[in-house]
Amino acid sequence: MTAFAAVDVIRAKRDGGALSDEQIRWVVDAYTRGDVAEEQMAALAMAVFLRGMDARETATWTGAMIDSGSRLSLRVDRPTVDKHSTGGVGDKITLPLAPLVATCGAAVPQLSGRGLGHTGGTLDKLESIPGWRAALSVDEITAQLNSVGAVVCAATSGLAPADRKLYALRDVTGTVESVPLIASSIMSKKIAEGSAGLVLDVKAGSGAFMKSVSEASELARTLVEIGTAHGVTTTALLTDMNTPLGAAVGNAVEVAEAVEVLQGGGPADVVELTVALAREMLALAGLSVDPARVLASGEAYETWCRMITAQGGDCSAPLPRPAHVAVVEAAGSGYLSALDAYAVGVAAWRLGAGRARKEDPVQHAAGIRCLAKPGEQVTEGQPLLELHTDTPEAVPAALEALATAVEITDKAPEARELILHRVS
Repeated sequence: MTAFAAVDVIRAKRDGGALSDEQIRWVVDAYTRGDVAEEQMAALAMAVFLRGMDARETATWTGAMIDSGSRLSLRVDRPTVDKHSTGGVGDKITLPLAPLVATCGAAVPQLSGRGLGHTGGTLDKLESIPGWRAALSVDEITAQLNSVGAVVCAATSGLAPADRKLYALRDVTGTVESVPLIASSIMSKKIAEGSAGLVLDVKAGSGAFMKSVSEASELARTLVEIGTAHGVTTTALLTDMNTPLGAAVGNAVEVAEAVEVLQGGGPADVVELTVALAREMLALAGLSVDPARVLASGEAYETWCRMITAQGGDCSAPLPRPAHVAVVEAAGSGYLSALDAYAVGVAAWRLGAGRARKEDPVQHAAGIRCLAKPGEQVTEGQPLLELHTDTPEAVPAALEALATAVEITDKAPEARELILHRVS
């Protein structure tokens, strides 16, 4: 591989130029090996943040991060398809979706992460199930995909190590909010997983990383372009994240809600998004099965139990319950016109459901139950939110976060579409 001077690569991007494929591959490889210093990569990340990257640069950057590690080689008899969400509040969709799509005949290798800040992590939620373990070997992942059809676990250490280094650096250098860097981070890990198809759930709204629909649309288009460039059939749904998904936000409370959905019930918005994403995944897998019928039948719950049991979990064990519960009541009567997702997410985080640093523990019983959703009529004094925590001293900070979360008006709000549009 041709060697370059790191400062020349930094200057090229700083001055608005497009980096060559050779420059990109060299700088990502050299940074992973430690030959490019942290301060140099920080400067390059800021240059990318300010100047951007075109589609070719972004695809090459993604490929270089994939090549920094290994790819999963999944020897599976079924068609493989994966899903990724850009993160939201109450977003437990992976939990019912993976077993549903597996029940319909596909294999779902869902390598997931932990929560940081106001957005929850799938692994944190599943670890509230007694005995369940996140760490699996490649052989265990392959065996479970063949026997059950779905696995949700932590990413193996060999996948895209360049991304792990760069993600940590971006977090402390103010360069997180860059579409090329976000997109390459997501797609390097997903492509390295080895699925033939990928469906993306790109969130837009107060509780999402991308606040506006235009920003989320740009990210969705970039993600789809990268997947296509790397031979992975990719589609995206743009979905609303101004209001929490479902009625549960946290860890054990979200698992309980996911189980309701798998047993044929659950909140309408969680069911709607689960079915919509399942349809996209099954289309990519070439399977003509109606996921709405399968979900309503409760069949997918049996797959869920097998999936949890295969990873050491006990489906029949009671989930953790909080030591303390507080209630937020309606300050007046009328229509609940807004319930801000970001505020609810921050409150759940402060109650112990999330973490400020990646090494922090979480409380499995912590979270929030939304007892009313926008569009519903409420009366003064009616319970609106139920706060769960093992640390009662955390409640005042959670209430502070919720101070402007609830809006009650005389007129019913206009109904919001959950699924905004599709990108392919």
